[in-house]
Amino acid sequence: MQNQSSFQRGFLRVSVYEENEGKPLNNVSVTISGAGEDGEIIERITTDSSGNTETIDLTAPDIEFSLEPDSRVKPYSEYDVEVNVDGYDPVKIEGVQILPDTLALQNIILNKRQISFPNQNNIFILPHTLWQTFPPKIPEESVKPLPEGEGFIVLPEPIIPEFIVVHDGVPSNSSAQNYYVPFKDYIKNVASCEIYSTWPIETLEANILAIISFTLNRVYTEWYRGKGYDFTITNSTAYDQAFVYGRNIFSEISEVVDYLFTTYITKPNIRQPLFTQYCNGSNVTCPGWLSQWGSKELGDRGYDAVEILRQYYGSEIYLAAAEEVAGVPLSYPGEALIVGSEGGAVRTIQEQLNAISDNYPAIQKVRVDGVYDEQTASSVRKFQEIFDLPQSGIVDFGTWYQISNIYVAVEKLAEG
Repeated sequence: MQNQSSFQRGFLRVSVYEENEGKPLNNVSVTISGAGEDGEIIERITTDSSGNTETIDLTAPDIEFSLEPDSRVKPYSEYDVEVNVDGYDPVKIEGVQILPDTLALQNIILNKRQISFPNQNNIFILPHTLWQTFPPKIPEESVKPLPEGEGFIVLPEPIIPEFIVVHDGVPSNSSAQNYYVPFKDYIKNVASCEIYSTWPIETLEANILAIISFTLNRVYTEWYRGKGYDFTITNSTAYDQAFVYGRNIFSEISEVVDYLFTTYITKPNIRQPLFTQYCNGSNVTCPGWLSQWGSKELGDRGYDAVEILRQYYGSEIYLAAAEEVAGVPLSYPGEALIVGSEGGAVRTIQEQLNAISDNYPAIQKVRVDGVYDEQTASSVRKFQEIFDLPQSGIVDFGTWYQISNIYVAVEKLAEG
């Protein structure tokens, strides 16, 4: 039993959408309660015009428990989040994880009710992989043979896919469900399952780069499709990486992914992202792979992300960036857009912000003239606030692609 001094505060924000992030739901009541059937209601909060609730603070264990591998105290607290709206099937997320001094982001998608009686959708968030023992990964070669034969095309360079198809089980389980998950959302989900957001930023970056590279190796080599399966990757830790459909992510992890999602680890003279396996490095050791707890120690000692990665995958590794991001209208222009910028890239952002503002009225419409003025910067800043990006008013790499993603979601809904 922990005493009161062993507790700190964590933070939670809930976002509610219909279908996807293109259509936020306003004035939705969200109930936060303690985890379990007997959990008391802690707070009821309501979404704004952007589908977001206010940020609330909740009790969480002391931060020290997420910083040591041998902690006997669960490093996070758990809460249930429930949404029940007329005309939609109710949703309950059980076991939302709250770490101290960090912001948990919980997205909830509501489906319109198709029958007279509501279909209750319950999502149960599994324990974090660093807290509960999961099956260890089955070793594989870090550089894979590329697929051969009819029907399989190896691209000249890795690209970032629009979606990852995640198989909810081991590869041989043909009855398991497949989830179509946007690439960035998949990486954020896995990282929130695999590492703690309280760790040093360089450790977060190193682990996220390993997760991205692991994923892109599966994509580039068509590993499972080459074996006759209809998915990209599984959520079995014995074969791939942990993934829990519908779970909350953490703001610190989300921000790193937004700015690194096209970057991967590779070696000289290979075309593919390195297959970067890893383990927790505490109750499971894995020579030649990244140790999650070991990387945390190196981050504490001041190592940067690349230095951490080279400790595990070899001194010859380097970082490369995919030049193509599938599913977006236009790639990042290469330079940030700031007040005073002019040209076609500015016009693109202005047009996209105006389309987004139809569904997100808090974002003020701007003149579409190709000139990045204070009005454009103000609308960008509001967009960044809504989507948990640094509120700089500058369209940098992360903001460009997030605006692109939301624009595509809004346009698809308008076409449908």
